[in-house]
Amino acid sequence: MTKVLRLSTQDRVELFNGKGGLIKGCIQNIDRIGLDFLALEDPKIVHPQTTQWHVFAAFGSLKGGRADWLVEKCTELGAGSITPLLTERSPSISDNRVDRLQRVILAAAKQCQRLHEMDLHPPVKVGGLLPIVAQSQLSFVAVAEAIPLISALSSSREEPSGSIIIGPEGDFTQKELDSIIEAGAKAVGLGPHRLRVETATVALLATVMLWSDSLQPLNAL
Repeated sequence: MTKVLRLSTQDRVELFNGKGGLIKGCIQNIDRIGLDFLALEDPKIVHPQTTQWHVFAAFGSLKGGRADWLVEKCTELGAGSITPLLTERSPSISDNRVDRLQRVILAAAKQCQRLHEMDLHPPVKVGGLLPIVAQSQLSFVAVAEAIPLISALSSSREEPSGSIIIGPEGDFTQKELDSIIEAGAKAVGLGPHRLRVETATVALLATVMLWSDSLQPLNAL
């Protein structure tokens, strides 16, 4: 805090716990071990103000840090949760990678100062995803050459939560895609080019997050 943010004594700071807890105060003293913090207000709980978007992405087979980047950016953009999606073309994700991704989330949450840490859920197969989609009023699956996402959002209304679904490298099989759409997800396109898994995830999440924010009253942001 004192080295990266260059804070010193008497500077005002806000501390958060990743669960919505927030407390305001100031730095009283700094030494080699740490610092002393003086609370100036009682702790409070801040509740999420916009739609909680839950990401289901088939990133288990991504190489070279691409999965870390995807999870980091989902954290920064404000996703409520992320779930590794297991498909026929991306059938597994290692336990070691899951542990690493949890550390990525924690570091990203601190860096971007988000009050609610993103949840990393256990991997789920397409069959396990279908009941979630069926219960959701707002689910989008990325599909090449589908109706543009912006057009789909213009005819949608805000809900407390929503889901975005991104397939693996090589895409979903036709059977998987048909089952997801039949469960209630709306197929949406992300432009004329074929995107990598991580690019599609960030593009879709960023757009729906901005759309959700645009529906909030100015005094709620």
